Amino acid sequence: MTHIQFSAMPAEDAAHIWSGGTDAYGLAPEHRISDGQGTPCRHCLKDVAAGEAYLILAYRPFPALQPYAETGPIFLHATPCHRADDAASTPPMLQKRKAHLIKGYSADDRIVYGTGQIVPPASLEEEAARVLERPDVAYVHVRSSVNNCYTCRIDRAEA
Repeated sequence: MTHIQFSAMPAEDAAHIWSGGTDAYGLAPEHRISDGQGTPCRHCLKDVAAGEAYLILAYRPFPALQPYAETGPIFLHATPCHRADDAASTPPMLQKRKAHLIKGYSADDRIVYGTGQIVPPASLEEEAARVLERPDVAYVHVRSSVNNCYTCRIDRAEA
């Protein structure tokens, strides 16, 4: 079986926003206060607690614009948080959700058709590993199964 690694939003992407940078649309992020009802930060991979400030911004987790470079809303703590360590197992934040959308992407950042599927948290590792067994898949994105928002990335890992 393919070994996998979950990775949060890159630290440099979050630092860009925290230092006053603009989002994927060239806009300043929106500031909000969490009600504690499921505001997942893509950098620390933890929910923003009730009463804590967070940002909403457009995020494009791809190196360049192209037809498959999906851009969408994500949440980020308003102040710097520790980036989640890369992990071989499903991060706790993802275990709390009912289901996730996973999609495989090629080395040139295009969706590999036939890889998209909705999976429950208990099957996330197994299904992502199965998708990554395909030689045409370079990595997998985990997205919200209801809103399609980017959550994190899964890559092949060394055994």
